[in-house]
Amino acid sequence: MDLNFVSLIVMILFYLFAGISHFKNPKFFLLITPKWVYKPELINIIIGIIEIGLGLGLILETTRSISAIGIIILLIMVFPANVYHLQISIKKKKNILGTIIRLPIQGLLIYWAYIFI
Repeated sequence: MDLNFVSLIVMILFYLFAGISHFKNPKFFLLITPKWVYKPELINIIIGIIEIGLGLGLILETTRSISAIGIIILLIMVFPANVYHLQISIKKKKNILGTIIRLPIQGLLIYWAYIFI
């Protein structure tokens, strides 16, 4: 089996799972949403829908590139939430290492999406 194909399937499943998680566990996402975000509950729903849509968009070759670009844009847009999550972790002295590691993982996720442009 082609490694690129496996990578694509994993990415599709990753974003579908992430999008569905916004509906199944909104409290987690709302806790890491910066206070300055307008209507965080609505933004959580919108991001969940976007992640599901982008994941589905990766399936078809005709929409794959657009979806990969959308994923990159989304990852850049939600990066402040990851920084905010780190700030919360430092303040509470919990999960600091995990949230520190999460920041460069955003870069890897961006690169992963870039492969499919």
